[in-house]
Amino acid sequence: MAARLLDGNAVGAAIRDELTPRVAAFRLRTGRPPGLGIILAGHDPASEIYVRNKLKSAGDSGILAELIRVPADGDVNDVLAMVVALNRRDDIDGVLVQSPLPAGMGDDAETRVVDTISPEKDVDGFTPVSVGRLVQNRPGLVACTPAGVIEMLDRAEIAISGARAVILGRSDIVGKPMALLLLHRHATVTICHSRTRDLPAVARTADILVAAIGRPAFVTPDFVKPGAVVVDVGINVVSDEALVRSWFPPDSPRLAAFARRGSLTVGDVHPAVAEVAGALTPVPGGVGPLTIAMLLANTVRAAEARAAR
Repeated sequence: MAARLLDGNAVGAAIRDELTPRVAAFRLRTGRPPGLGIILAGHDPASEIYVRNKLKSAGDSGILAELIRVPADGDVNDVLAMVVALNRRDDIDGVLVQSPLPAGMGDDAETRVVDTISPEKDVDGFTPVSVGRLVQNRPGLVACTPAGVIEMLDRAEIAISGARAVILGRSDIVGKPMALLLLHRHATVTICHSRTRDLPAVARTADILVAAIGRPAFVTPDFVKPGAVVVDVGINVVSDEALVRSWFPPDSPRLAAFARRGSLTVGDVHPAVAEVAGALTPVPGGVGPLTIAMLLANTVRAAEARAAR
């Protein structure tokens, strides 16, 4: 039996609908909308798409979203100065610097930028203060993708407490905060990485398996316990026709999409996992829409907290 697909588009829409009255109440109370400042350095094609989607979603939700651009050959100090300016603005409640920054800004550019963002405006949940609050399970702004996964699991009525959860990937953006959120919900959590021995065997212990490693179709059916919930966080653009044909049957709509575009966006989970898992997030249309929805939720939350001071 094919896995139940968990619809991120529907959950994301529900979250945005729930924000509408909060945005309206905030405007009535303060005389302005919640404000989000986005800094984009360079012209990375994927970043351009992500930022465009964030700006549109924010505008549709009644949030003021302002884009500030930095040239690809700009200095990291230009970005830092813009972050400081946004930190000081009363009409901006959230500050987001789109990653990745241009390589020419230096190996430590991302860290320097994150350390400069005011924790009260850290809608990405990446600053040391935000991470520390998450570790101690204190209220705060949480990384958007892991927070979105929890929302999806809750709204799908998937039990977290007592479940065995395995996270494939230990990034600061997804893997580590995902593990902490599941741990705080009383799951027993294992984090796997490139040096984990017998990775498929460890993954098969999971009731909830989260794949966030950035390797297309890496998680095959032998990683998955029958009936497990599989959350695919991966977003990989593949242009190898032979590879795509090896993943999908000849009549698959995904092959037709590849033929039209010459590339395909796929996750970290092999399509055949759908025949083993009990529930599965698709790519696209799974976790992706939730990341933006939770960014908007964090912006509204930050605005409400600042107005309450």
